[in-house]
Amino acid sequence: MSPGRPGAGRGSGAPRRIALAVEELISQAEPQTVLARVQTHWAPACGPEVAERARPVAEREGTVTVACTSATWAQELDLMQMELLRRVNERLESPAISAFRFIVDGDLHKR
Repeated sequence: MSPGRPGAGRGSGAPRRIALAVEELISQAEPQTVLARVQTHWAPACGPEVAERARPVAEREGTVTVACTSATWAQELDLMQMELLRRVNERLESPAISAFRFIVDGDLHKR
């Protein structure tokens, strides 16, 4: 290490902000499946109230199954499907999903 040159010998030169390094690590570590991507963006796209009562649990051929705490929530979200699809696909930066399928899972709130 040369005197007067902080960080010399580290290989990359200038130090990076910790937030950028952490974001890079997270993006490298997260699974690259459609379901994992939808799960990552679900709460920001749908809001905390919906995310508390509904969770993406499976994906097949572009259809994401979302478990809801009650039949009322499943029905309400089904009525909002087009708006939810728009919001989630916008965050995914591609039309990765074509539909949601809402089911009831009464144990969802216990998880």
